[in-house]
Amino acid sequence: MRAVIQRVARAQVDIEGETVGSIGRGLVILLGVGHNDTEAEVERLWSKISRLRIFEDADGKTNLSLADVAGEVLVVSQFTLFADCKKGNRPSFTEAGAPDEANRLYECFIERARRDVPRVETGRFGAYMDVSLVNDGPFTLWLDTDTL
Repeated sequence: MRAVIQRVARAQVDIEGETVGSIGRGLVILLGVGHNDTEAEVERLWSKISRLRIFEDADGKTNLSLADVAGEVLVVSQFTLFADCKKGNRPSFTEAGAPDEANRLYECFIERARRDVPRVETGRFGAYMDVSLVNDGPFTLWLDTDTL
């Protein structure tokens, strides 16, 4: 499982001109599910993200977690995080999870996040989405459960 985590001041996702999810201060998580991922990767990834101390304290040091700042979360499915660009110029997505299983694990990740965070918004799996955000910092991280 792979995730790009962006600390944001605000963010939203629109589908066909309709806002389907929006948050204030918190994290946008672009989530990719690989073909070998299971619930164990969901738990490992969420546990890491939820405890990351990437929000600034009163002294400007990144000492605070999502819970410490009562942050919100926007989760957007992003199978392109598994793009393989080694050969040619057109990415291959053979390492991405099959749609049904990837959607199941995406929903599992959202459910897990909702146990810890009062406001978790989402995009729509498989939909063409317009994601807009104000990156706070900017502060962006890339996590892969294979290396956690």
